[in-house]
Amino acid sequence: MTNNMTLGRAMIGSDALWTKIALVVGGSLLVALAAQVSIPMWPVPISMQTLAVLMVGFVLGSRLGAAALALYLAEGAMGLPVFAGGKAGMAWLFAGPTTGFLFGFVLMAFIAGLAGDRGQRSLLPLVLTGLVAAVALYIPGVLWPMSLAGAFGVEAGWVGTSAAKLWAGWVSPFILGDVVKAVLAALLVAGGWSLAKR
Repeated sequence: MTNNMTLGRAMIGSDALWTKIALVVGGSLLVALAAQVSIPMWPVPISMQTLAVLMVGFVLGSRLGAAALALYLAEGAMGLPVFAGGKAGMAWLFAGPTTGFLFGFVLMAFIAGLAGDRGQRSLLPLVLTGLVAAVALYIPGVLWPMSLAGAFGVEAGWVGTSAAKLWAGWVSPFILGDVVKAVLAALLVAGGWSLAKR
């Protein structure tokens, strides 16, 4: 079932500019907090960021969701310790092992937000959208180390030049968790719509 209203707008009851700004800032802060709940792994840590990114997209919609993640990247670029493990700075954003994933979060939020724009509240479509968004995140996540395989990344010691190393470092550790997060995000959004109707 859809109603062409985002959950964020339905819960707040306002479409004013200040409300949109507050939602975007709040979304960026949610992702920043979720980034600090992480399991340190190298080269890419496992964190709760992807759950938060899905939630931001589902709740805010495609445009505001993408804007929230763009703001999140800007916060990190300015030196705020918002990335996983408290990382920050232009160097980490533009030349770290997670660069592809960080920029991919904007795409992930936008894709999840397409369901949010339609006011989607049914579990299966939400889960499927979450899975599509997760797959879309892997594309820049893996393309980044691949693009550096012949450059400074190899010398830095974190870029694998083989498909097996790329799979082991940038994809396989996250698959099960991303499925669980897609289901959890769908359940939370469906529950949010139930509360919004009261």
